[in-house]
Amino acid sequence: MPIQQSDVLYTAVATAENGRDGRVATDDGRLDVVVNPPQAMGGSGAGTNPEQLFAAGYSACFQGALGVVAREVGADLTGATVTAKVGLGKNGDGFGIIVEISADIPKVDRGAALSLVEKAHEVCPYSKATRGNIIVTLV
Repeated sequence: MPIQQSDVLYTAVATAENGRDGRVATDDGRLDVVVNPPQAMGGSGAGTNPEQLFAAGYSACFQGALGVVAREVGADLTGATVTAKVGLGKNGDGFGIIVEISADIPKVDRGAALSLVEKAHEVCPYSKATRGNIIVTLV
């Protein structure tokens, strides 16, 4: 169920100049980066790119969701990491993305870890936003 404007607790604001070959900065100045297409797409690769920024945000958000579901069952996330791989490729409408989320949870057995990852995928705001729009694989 979508949230309503009255339910918003925080709004991030970022402005891009020159799209994929320019600069992106947040209104508070905490993020200010050069963006360039990756070399694999014919760019200079000198800066970051939107897919890396999305991967960074998704992995951080997903790990936060993982923490929420782990606390509910008393699972130990000490040393846990979440990695998001965001692929960009051509599709029928031009371009699209695909995501792989992998979690390493060393203090939890594989079955329990998979259950935690699946539950985190249900509550993570990024997962909710992309559900039904792109392929997200959990590892």
